[in-house]
Amino acid sequence: MTRKTATVMLEEAGCVAGSTQTVERVLRRVPGVLRVYANPVTEAAYIEYDAERCNEGDLVGALESLGLRAVLAPGR
Repeated sequence: MTRKTATVMLEEAGCVAGSTQTVERVLRRVPGVLRVYANPVTEAAYIEYDAERCNEGDLVGALESLGLRAVLAPGR
């Protein structure tokens, strides 16, 4: 297992970002995601995942399936 972390910013998230449970639930469904913490104040999701099972594109795609605009934090 190759553990990696990613920070995904939720731009123009509106009311969905206020529901951290929804954001966290969707990310936990991605195969390979180990831990998730969504912060509604910073509009960011902090994710630890197994890079052999998923990648950052999978994480962003899962959030975009909610209708969110999700981008990896700068420096990634």
